[in-house]
Amino acid sequence: MAIFPQTQQTQRAQQSPVPIPAAERLPSLRYIGPNWYATVMGTAIVASAGVALPVHVPGLRTACTVVWALAALALAAVLVARTGHWIAHRDQARGHLLDPAVAPFYGCLSMALLAVGGSSMVVGKDVIGHGAALALDVVLYTAGTLIGLGAAVAIPYLMVVRHRIEPGTASPVWLLPVVAPMVSAALGPLLVPELPAGQWREALLLACYAMFGLSLLATLVMLPLIFARLVHQGPLPLALTPTLFLVLGPLGQSTTAVNQLADVAPGAIGAPYASGLGVFAVLYGVPVMGFALLWLALAVALVVRAARNGMTFGMTWWGFTFPVGTCVTGAAGLARHTGLTAYTWLAVALYVLLVAAWAVAGARTLRGLFSGALLAAPQAPAPVTARTT
Repeated sequence: MAIFPQTQQTQRAQQSPVPIPAAERLPSLRYIGPNWYATVMGTAIVASAGVALPVHVPGLRTACTVVWALAALALAAVLVARTGHWIAHRDQARGHLLDPAVAPFYGCLSMALLAVGGSSMVVGKDVIGHGAALALDVVLYTAGTLIGLGAAVAIPYLMVVRHRIEPGTASPVWLLPVVAPMVSAALGPLLVPELPAGQWREALLLACYAMFGLSLLATLVMLPLIFARLVHQGPLPLALTPTLFLVLGPLGQSTTAVNQLADVAPGAIGAPYASGLGVFAVLYGVPVMGFALLWLALAVALVVRAARNGMTFGMTWWGFTFPVGTCVTGAAGLARHTGLTAYTWLAVALYVLLVAAWAVAGARTLRGLFSGALLAAPQAPAPVTARTT
């Protein structure tokens, strides 16, 4: 009789195994945050910017096609990893949303989807055909735009009501959620000619301008906070210094947007407005690109300073890629609309910088993945209490 209860107890124990702690389920995915989408963005922009250059380079389009394929594979891999992260480590995922230093990176999901969709239309179609590329872009553009608009509202809302942000801690990372709609504005023109003439084309064109304005005004609200933080608190911590390049994103992407929209405006809206939008592309793009070059010089100087003070590799280095790529496409658009050779060579020079940054960031990321260093728990940076020289 003593054996029977013990057997029942044993069976119940076998039927109800002890739950595995969250930290022990898929441990390699626990620290895969939304910032990993930056690898997809930074790769896709190399392909898109390469084919946008206003010069012909033998073999460049083929190379861009290979890079587009890498971006598509990277998107699939990161989507799977992030899904596993949410399933196995929901506590960590929720913690990311409540962390003001991590939550803004949710804007990268939108931009990764948009970047791969856009590059599919300009270079991926060489491999999969126009029809498949269009279908892929429609899906990714729709999902990316909806997610981007949601992030542009949800992340600032969390910053206001849930995050506890100390005065003087503004970061360029704050721009990520609000710049996502600008990416939609810049890539929407690829789909305008695919729509039926009339209301549909005009609706998408004006929707893109609405997202352009949404993102631009939100950026103008945040930029003074970021510069004030630099002036009053000194340089960013070494690990965060590369995020200064994120400021180039809304500048280059908005210049790209107005030029791309001006290209498709004649087939989507009446003649007076179409010609006016062409003029606006130059009147807006030229001064904004000038400010982008000013900020680029400042950011490079601060990165050089950080490198001399011991800055080591981190995922923030991917900030050197996508924002610079938007300046490449912005300069290429200005070269197309002004005819100035200076903008052509500016686009080429920025593209060389983009490719070099992408190669370094990509190689260091692969090394960190194989060694496991990038999958380990991040170490908190040492507190900074004073400026250093």
